[in-house]
Amino acid sequence: MKHLFQFVRRFPKTASVSACFLLGMILFGTIRMARSNPKLPLAEVQKKEFVDYVELRGEVKALHFVTITAPAGAGDLQIMKIVPNGSKVKKGDVLVEFDATTAQQKYAQDLSSLKSADAEIKQSTAAARLKEEQDITDVTKARFDAESAKMDAGKQEILSAIDGAEARLTEANARRKLQEAEEKLAADRLAAAGDLASKKKKKEEAAYQVQLDERTIHSLVLHAPQDGLIVLQNNWRASGPMQPSTAFKAGDRAWPGAALAELPDPSSLRVSGRIEEALRGRIRKGQSVIIRVDAVPDGSFNGTVDEISTTASMDFNAGWPFPRDFEMGISFSQADSRLTPGMGAVVRIAVDRVPDGIVIPSAAVFRKEGRNVVYLRRGSRFEETPVEVARRSGDEVLIDKGLQAGQQVALKDPAAQR
Repeated sequence: MKHLFQFVRRFPKTASVSACFLLGMILFGTIRMARSNPKLPLAEVQKKEFVDYVELRGEVKALHFVTITAPAGAGDLQIMKIVPNGSKVKKGDVLVEFDATTAQQKYAQDLSSLKSADAEIKQSTAAARLKEEQDITDVTKARFDAESAKMDAGKQEILSAIDGAEARLTEANARRKLQEAEEKLAADRLAAAGDLASKKKKKEEAAYQVQLDERTIHSLVLHAPQDGLIVLQNNWRASGPMQPSTAFKAGDRAWPGAALAELPDPSSLRVSGRIEEALRGRIRKGQSVIIRVDAVPDGSFNGTVDEISTTASMDFNAGWPFPRDFEMGISFSQADSRLTPGMGAVVRIAVDRVPDGIVIPSAAVFRKEGRNVVYLRRGSRFEETPVEVARRSGDEVLIDKGLQAGQQVALKDPAAQR
């Protein structure tokens, strides 16, 4: 710049023109460089361990759970109250309440029958006691008459033959009446015992029915057998051919023994998924996995492959044509209170590792004219550079040829940004 000013002093007119021309060129170059260097997101080519992952989607399920069922033999079952799906409950909390109106009416009727049966027993007992007292009085009087007649008959030596015969007849008649009275007493006792036994049996039946009604009324309120998180089941009877099934709710009618909800054991939660036949050979039991649960976006969980089916089966949820794949079970390494059955999850299984690989994001690789290319930064420009991709895994690519560690590549096509 000092030399430029000296030149201007010596040749003021020529220098002015030259200086202006020089400044214009500098300004033009600066603007061109600014325009040719668009603000693109960049990624650095890294030399690091490349991990080849297999990803699959699954669902959090409980290996062990308690099924909450509608009571059997309770007749018409209409749900009055039911806890919301996903509610956390404690042992003993009320989960479901059914309409108990019919059961309470029946209980009142059967209780009235029980009281009537009890009153009949008391009435029969009192009547039998009065009758027995009368029969005993009759027997006592007949015995007295028989003894009196016997004494009179014993005087026949001093009586005439006629009087003696009458006395013997009187004695025989008194003894017959005594026998009849004793037989009547025994028969009345037997009849009273039979009648009392019948009424007691009737009372026992009424008492049993009352107990059954009490149990039925008690069964219309379902309590949580353990702590946990409630998972309502679908009421398939309430859905039509063209309607999706929905979970049980207040107002629905249930049938005896219907599975209304599940109370899973939190310690038995795991991810259940399916793996394609082509990938089955790369998966084995005991492999470590990383689990991302859709409903818990702020973190991931460690897990282990603990089950793989030995034979493939049709996956009817995958759409036509139904693929054949293998069922898998992945256990969580640690429990978390935020995990609940039914949550969706993505499982990432590391099946291979390549040390010191050339790795870039998969977004930096573009397909152009049948080739894989990247846009390599060269100063202020981006140069289209062919690369050979060795493997892809998730959001990373292992490069076999074409790049070196430390270089920078664009994550978007520069041509599309102009």
